[in-house]
Amino acid sequence: MTNRSSNKAAVPEAKGALDKFKYEVASELGVPLTEGYNGDLTSRQNGSVGGYMVKKMIEQQERQMAGK
Repeated sequence: MTNRSSNKAAVPEAKGALDKFKYEVASELGVPLTEGYNGDLTSRQNGSVGGYMVKKMIEQQERQMAGK
């Protein structure tokens, strides 16, 4: 099955790090995310991973901008 996602990475070189981050966040949230097919997960589970990733990235950027 091909990936039909229209999302394009702004920095393609960061894909590996983002994937690793995604699995770390899923683990923290207790979402059983695996490589490959995850169609058995609910939209809520998948959404919680993406939402929490964004929250953590914003927090990190805010700390960086504050010089911490």
